[in-house]
Amino acid sequence: MSQAPSRRVAVFNCHESWVHQLRYLDYDLDIIVGLTGRDRPWDERMRPLPPRARMITLSEARGIGGGWETIICSNIRDLMDARELKGPKLLVLHVTLEGRLVEEKIELTVEQMRKSLADYVALSHVHVTAISPLKGRSWGFVDDIVPCAVDVADYPVATCELAVGLRVSNQVSLRPRILLWELHEAAFSGLPVRLVGHNPDRPGVEPSRDWDDLRELLRVHRFFVHTAEPGLEDGYNLASLEAMATGLPVLSNAHPTSPIVHGKSGFLSDDPRELRSFAERLLADRELALELGAEARRQVQERFSHEHFRRGFTAAIATSRQLHKAQFGAAKVKTKARRR
Repeated sequence: MSQAPSRRVAVFNCHESWVHQLRYLDYDLDIIVGLTGRDRPWDERMRPLPPRARMITLSEARGIGGGWETIICSNIRDLMDARELKGPKLLVLHVTLEGRLVEEKIELTVEQMRKSLADYVALSHVHVTAISPLKGRSWGFVDDIVPCAVDVADYPVATCELAVGLRVSNQVSLRPRILLWELHEAAFSGLPVRLVGHNPDRPGVEPSRDWDDLRELLRVHRFFVHTAEPGLEDGYNLASLEAMATGLPVLSNAHPTSPIVHGKSGFLSDDPRELRSFAERLLADRELALELGAEARRQVQERFSHEHFRRGFTAAIATSRQLHKAQFGAAKVKTKARRR
């Protein structure tokens, strides 16, 4: 029996940890690398290259001439680069509009940015999805939300053997407002809380060597820290979901979108003294950390499963194809009308 032809999607490489989730879909992947300002290839320190994936350059993608089920973009720059590629387009919103304006010091207003994107995707028949309701609302696209996913089977069960907290974050000095870094420092300064990530201005702080190393760090630490400004970022990120999947309790500010249930799978507080007391309690009580972490693992499996991601993102791809088909059909009608 002959095999059905493979189905492929193209995806601009921007967030290896997010792109790696596309392995849950029934598609081969063309990952576009070597982009302007992002001229590195796939970073194996972040994630291994997904199965059924290959790396191609943008010029190679132009030469392929289409055939993808959809072309996945992660930002406006990707959309601009994708203009010469043939096929349906799907934009994934990874950040809030307000957060982007703060981080990149863009002088346009929220309303100007929102209208500019809405006009472009409507004209180009691009489908838009967001990784969280907050990010969808921020840009004005609330109809299709596909949260990030973790598979607890990918993560070893936490032992919490080190009486040390852990935070995974990049470029914290460039994002102090978004990450509520003043709260972080007020709560955890002087306590054994380790920062892991790309932070070249902080001596002794390094990213994990690879995904295996990251999972080992999660396995042995006592708790995980995530703080974020509610108007600029979600009360969780993929790293905190990975910590939950491992079985670590999470300490965070009282963010309305946090998946943590206070006192059940971690602790939430906007008071740095209270957060500090929770950290000290967990540092002194490994059994409590294990108990809360087991509930965190159960909760993340229920709310952020890879099956939810697979269904939601497969539907988003289908919608992008429907929009592209409608655009193509409208173009054919206009062509026939002109010929008459």
